[in-house]
Amino acid sequence: MVYILLAPGFEEAEALVPVDLLRRAGVETATVSLTGEPVPGSHGITVTADLAMDQVDLDRADMVVLPGGGPGYKNLGADLRVEQLVREAVQRDIWVAAICAAPTLLGKWGLLEGKQAVCYPGMESGLTGAQARMDQGVVVDGRIITGRAAGSAIDFGLALAEALKGPDEAGKVRDAIYY
Repeated sequence: MVYILLAPGFEEAEALVPVDLLRRAGVETATVSLTGEPVPGSHGITVTADLAMDQVDLDRADMVVLPGGGPGYKNLGADLRVEQLVREAVQRDIWVAAICAAPTLLGKWGLLEGKQAVCYPGMESGLTGAQARMDQGVVVDGRIITGRAAGSAIDFGLALAEALKGPDEAGKVRDAIYY
């Protein structure tokens, strides 16, 4: 199961494109509302999440995903449950992925030490402990996947699918969407 965490102000493309691509790859994926209510995105698209935060079960998790978005990543970072969940996922060797501004949360939490990562341009100083790879749209280092911004959402989603289902299945999804 992939859990994609949605906080008010999330960047819609960075959350919903990966959901779509993962489901096309046959990966069980759930959007998760931090509040248990419909979540407004940063561009006025409100999403009714599949689950509430208290329904996340790391025993079933293959991956935890943090989308960005100006207020969205700040709202993720302000919720202690998110930090605890991500830290536990890393301890359990569960994939963790973050895109846009959200990789800076991983840096803030000390989870990028010695890793390569990318984030929204201009926020590289938030990748504490990491080597910023701003020449990349998506960076995979160990079990952490980071993406640059909304423009990288398809590449990010395909990288998530490849991590969980392998290059052949990700390639089938890429071909099916004519990317």
